[in-house]
Amino acid sequence: MPGKEVIFDIETIGDIRDLSTMKVTVVSVYEYETDKYQSFDEHELGNLWPILEKAECIIGYNSEHFDVPILGRCYAGDLTRIAHLDLLKKIKESTGRRIKLNDIAKATLNMEKTADGLQAMQWYKEGKIDLIKQYCEQDVKVTKEVYDYGRKNKMLYYPTLTGELMPFPVNFDLPISISDGSIVGAGTINLTLPL
Repeated sequence: MPGKEVIFDIETIGDIRDLSTMKVTVVSVYEYETDKYQSFDEHELGNLWPILEKAECIIGYNSEHFDVPILGRCYAGDLTRIAHLDLLKKIKESTGRRIKLNDIAKATLNMEKTADGLQAMQWYKEGKIDLIKQYCEQDVKVTKEVYDYGRKNKMLYYPTLTGELMPFPVNFDLPISISDGSIVGAGTINLTLPL
């Protein structure tokens, strides 16, 4: 049963081929504890940090190699010290493939994303931050539904080239320790800021 997990996703602007050029435009989160979605633009990130710091685990999709490193450049602490579950990493461990979130969501839940990152970059250039927030929140909703289904059923589906739905096992159990072996969660606060 979910407790203090936080599902998150980021939207960015920059050259996708060079992650060092990527800049956060919007971050959306879902908090199980409050059953609430929230979005923050680049100027509101100060309101995001306390949410992530009190999370027992942050959960994303392709977040280990994309969201966390890019978002971490905006944060004075160390996001890698917060317990983290990357759903794509678990799916790849099970299937041997990197499968798009939209493909998993369509096959498993008959649910889809509403746009893509390139569209979000265009909206940013046009100053349409509210549209980016709506899109990013929808991505978080899709990620949450995939996580909930996988955690409950220990399996998800992906479409084959012929359109068949292929089931595969997943283990979305939450990590209980981080790289240095310290225990996280159980109502603790992640003290990641430098002293």
